[in-house]
Amino acid sequence: MTCMAAAAAASPALADSVPVGVPLEAVETTLGVPAPQVATAVPMPVVGAPEAPVHHKGDLLPTPLLPAVPVAADLGLTKVASPVPNLLGSKETDGEGTVESPATTVLTRTPGAVLGAPLTMPDGSNYGIPNLTAPKLGVVAPDLVGSPSALLGLR
Repeated sequence: MTCMAAAAAASPALADSVPVGVPLEAVETTLGVPAPQVATAVPMPVVGAPEAPVHHKGDLLPTPLLPAVPVAADLGLTKVASPVPNLLGSKETDGEGTVESPATTVLTRTPGAVLGAPLTMPDGSNYGIPNLTAPKLGVVAPDLVGSPSALLGLR
């Protein structure tokens, strides 16, 4: 496979989101009522590089032992529109109600783990033999950052 073909094959994975229209025409024909129109986008998560572990002086194991992995996704525009008949009791006041959620980016980070060895570094006063110590265990909390919102409209 050439480099050009590999780049062309990888291009769909680079999309932020995939637009999707929800087909509800069967509801209209089956129930005989106007169906809402739903349009949204399916987010395509993009996984980043794991955080590099750091070796600290005096520790046998790197910190964190299980690194956190960042993941980003763009939540696309979502719009739901539905006819609202006889809003004020007459045909002249027919309208449309909408709920719209603007596009936003959501960033997250998977949990990580920190583990300390049950041995110390070699001890010179003990002929170079490591001492026993209480092992350390910790969890790096996951992160979720985003600002999703919604707008309600009536016209």
